[in-house]
Amino acid sequence: MAEEKSVMVVGIEDNQHSFYALEWTLDHFFKNYNYNSNNNNNNNSLFKLVLVHAKPTPASIIGLAAGPGNVEVFSAIESDLKKIAARVTEKAMEICHAKSVNDVVVEVVEGDARQVLCDVVEKLHASILVVGCHGYGVIKRTVLGSVSDYCAHHAHCSVMIVKKPKIKA
Repeated sequence: MAEEKSVMVVGIEDNQHSFYALEWTLDHFFKNYNYNSNNNNNNNSLFKLVLVHAKPTPASIIGLAAGPGNVEVFSAIESDLKKIAARVTEKAMEICHAKSVNDVVVEVVEGDARQVLCDVVEKLHASILVVGCHGYGVIKRTVLGSVSDYCAHHAHCSVMIVKKPKIKA
């Protein structure tokens, strides 16, 4: 009887830090298994890979300005958010396929990224959550909030924060 794999969740969003974290994860956790699998499905990997994109709600984008008379604005924003989600998931899958990682589940969940990632981790009983790091300073982190910091304190699993190295001049 086959043993069920541990779940690794990788949070993906539309920025270079997120895609770097995905590439880093594939290189460090899936690379050695790519060449051992005869059918290129990574059946020998230690983890089941789940990519999660948190799609904001239109109301969270436009806030209180979206009254009942702004249906067109709401619809336009919802359309744009769906396009962004499709672009993010498509690019993430391209990265996975380029690294010969084909056994991937992709989920788009509506809501705030912090809560979405913690909820998915709990729902899937994930062993590890991987998120990218923007490298914000204290002030930006305080104003904007930090998804990685929130997840490190609230996710019910180990959290790995992958920071893109700065290029030294």
